[in-house]
Amino acid sequence: MLSLTAVQDGAPVPVPDPVRMVHLQLRRFAGCPICHLHLRSFVRRHAEIESAGILEVVVFHSAADELRPHVTDLPFPAVADPQRRLYRRFGAEPSVRSLLDPRVYYPVVRAVTVGTVEFLRGRAKLPSLKPTGGRLGLPADLLFAPGGDIVARKNGVHADDQWSVDEVLELAR
Repeated sequence: MLSLTAVQDGAPVPVPDPVRMVHLQLRRFAGCPICHLHLRSFVRRHAEIESAGILEVVVFHSAADELRPHVTDLPFPAVADPQRRLYRRFGAEPSVRSLLDPRVYYPVVRAVTVGTVEFLRGRAKLPSLKPTGGRLGLPADLLFAPGGDIVARKNGVHADDQWSVDEVLELAR
């Protein structure tokens, strides 16, 4: 059992959940443009994810105060892990390849472009120039059964290597 706390309201976050599957997302730093764009797809389809019996939980290797302004509008819990305990536990260590892998070039340009437009419209905040834990994090996704078993897992090899909503829903079936 993981003892997690949502930065939005201080509520405890059950992982595993006694009734629902839990999709635990280990993302990069608070305000990461790639993570922001990725999470928007989960926000848009949140009702569909919930109706499939899945609790979304997203973790960042940022301090709570650094993270909070970036996640206030998420309909699911966000957790701060500035010491990277969960990242080490699940093998999501930082790597230079997170940003040097050629498969991440287009997603970085797209995410920065979208993020800049959202910032200029007042819909997004800029990330810290020196985010807690740095910028070289790799994402990971884990799907927990209600009993606590990990039924599926993905450790990303670059900054944009993560499950889509469709993949999470398929794995949960």
